[in-house]
Amino acid sequence: MTIAIAHPSSQATLGPESIRVMVVDDAVVVRGLLARWIEAEADFRLVATLRSGREAIEQMERCDPDVVILDVDMPDTDGITALPSLLKQRRDLVVIMASTLTRRNAEISLRALSLGAADYIPKPETTREITTSAAFRRELVEKIRVLGARRRRGAGPVAPAGRRALRDARGADGELAQVASPELVPEDAVKLRPFPTTVPRVILVGSSTGGPQALNAFIGRLDGVIDNAPVLVVQHMPPTFTTILAEHLSRASGRVAREAVEGEPVRAGQIYVAPGGRHMRVVRRDGAATITLDDGALVNFCRPAVDPLFSSAADVWGARNLAVVLTGMGSDGTQGAADIVAAGGAVIAQDEATSVVWGMPGSVAQAGLCSAVLPLDQIAPRLVRMFGGNRA
Repeated sequence: MTIAIAHPSSQATLGPESIRVMVVDDAVVVRGLLARWIEAEADFRLVATLRSGREAIEQMERCDPDVVILDVDMPDTDGITALPSLLKQRRDLVVIMASTLTRRNAEISLRALSLGAADYIPKPETTREITTSAAFRRELVEKIRVLGARRRRGAGPVAPAGRRALRDARGADGELAQVASPELVPEDAVKLRPFPTTVPRVILVGSSTGGPQALNAFIGRLDGVIDNAPVLVVQHMPPTFTTILAEHLSRASGRVAREAVEGEPVRAGQIYVAPGGRHMRVVRRDGAATITLDDGALVNFCRPAVDPLFSSAADVWGARNLAVVLTGMGSDGTQGAADIVAAGGAVIAQDEATSVVWGMPGSVAQAGLCSAVLPLDQIAPRLVRMFGGNRA
């Protein structure tokens, strides 16, 4: 058994809001590296480094972590087996699954999300790549900080602090719109735009942290809309993970959903998922909207990124676009949403209360680009009405 638990005296140098982190990985080199990265952050406190899920279960009460980095493959008790027991002990525990990019691990990681894990992080294939990957370190630290801070605030699984309540009201022009409830919202409340008069014919979706669960719930309720409109999805995910995601979306929707292919035409009735590691854009070739993929520079630290899809769609479909920004960290999608609005299209964002992280949807909302900010379960019904010609 290999257990390392931080000495209690180290807590005295840290503030009460420090995020308590437990690392669970059977590879001693990985445990040591992650431990050093965590200890280098002033607002983190490393409470334990363990080699199996069984050890994590046994040490939960003693260590009381806010965040657990949980490896998928471990001896004795693996990550997916340990996950339910960890969450049973701490219902608001933030668990980030860590796995290499194999199909099996991708499937396990996505299954873990459905069982209550907050997020996942793909590990580079080799120890050398792990030790030299600045991107892996940045992503890990960002996920711990954002998700851990939510838990420290006592916000619960999907209720970040500072939530804005929304209510329906009639604008000056008589149009039904969602506006911020004045008694709960500061003066810098989200300002909503009227919906365009043009009926949309294309659905664009961007998401990140919490996105796989949100996408399944959203796309699974679009019903016949997909038969009349193509759906193009960018989820921040690595290769292999996007393959599995597309399969999940196909089952949820009952429609064809797969990773997009270079040069294929965009047709109604299909769901196109940006492949991991490649940006997805649309262009017009011989009069037809066509998919184009590239492995160019990262955009907003991501590839695929939402902005390239949204901006290119604005050029191709103009006012026919309806963009949906779901839960996710960062601000990817905001510039692309601005291009869609400038071309006459519409943007809907998931609300803060139902988002795992209100980064991406919050950014487009606060930029004044949205025509609605809705709970997740209300977005698909709104689209069904809109594609039927009803803007209310």
